[in-house]
Amino acid sequence: MTPNKPLASIYVRVSTEDQVKHGISLSAQEEALQNYAKALGYEVYRIYKDEGKSGKDIKGRPELQQLLEDAKNKKFQALFIYKLDRLSRSLKDLIETIEKFKEWNVDFVSLQDKIETTSASGKLMFHIISSFAEFERNVTSERTKFAMAKKAKDGDVITRAPLGYKIESKLLIPGEHSYVVNEIYNEFLHNNISLTQLAKKYALSVNGLKKVLSNYTYLGKVKFDGQIIPGKHQPLISSTLFNQVQEKLKSVLRGR
Repeated sequence: MTPNKPLASIYVRVSTEDQVKHGISLSAQEEALQNYAKALGYEVYRIYKDEGKSGKDIKGRPELQQLLEDAKNKKFQALFIYKLDRLSRSLKDLIETIEKFKEWNVDFVSLQDKIETTSASGKLMFHIISSFAEFERNVTSERTKFAMAKKAKDGDVITRAPLGYKIESKLLIPGEHSYVVNEIYNEFLHNNISLTQLAKKYALSVNGLKKVLSNYTYLGKVKFDGQIIPGKHQPLISSTLFNQVQEKLKSVLRGR
């Protein structure tokens, strides 16, 4: 390796279909990319080759997996590819992979697509691609939140079953030891026992105990996104007991 020269890696892929239809060879991609990398002042660190592999996703491509590992470990400063679809034909995979290179401070160059983060215009395109990644994450988050809100409004379970319940046919039903919840609430309310002692007695962490003592699920309700709505499940304690426990819990936590 030449001292002080930045290192670049090259990734080439060609599927059997590409070779038959277009006659695109690995050697042709390699030569063009090596010349371009050298013209930009890079020394080639390694050429990663996936031959006869599909571009539908990045799984099942051992050389690409090794490239990503080496990029993460900062073994080179730039990646050169022939076209974006050499990396992946899946837009989702492509965006996520380019985001990783950005996170690892690895410059990205796609020869045929004229995308390269070594120039101002290339960096702009890189930011545009990153914006699409953020947009896709936000859309996915909104869809997930909408689906969970719908389940909550319908009274369905949106998390795992809390202490005292089990799940059957996607609904909460009292479990074999559902009486324990009432026992914990009453012991906390009527006895002079610390949260640490009570948690230890029921094999819970202190934080786990506090969640039990403030869980609206035990009232037959569902709490989601700041809203408390009626559920379809059977309550395990009365609202009077719950409210009394909340008052004492607040007092105990203030005094700590």
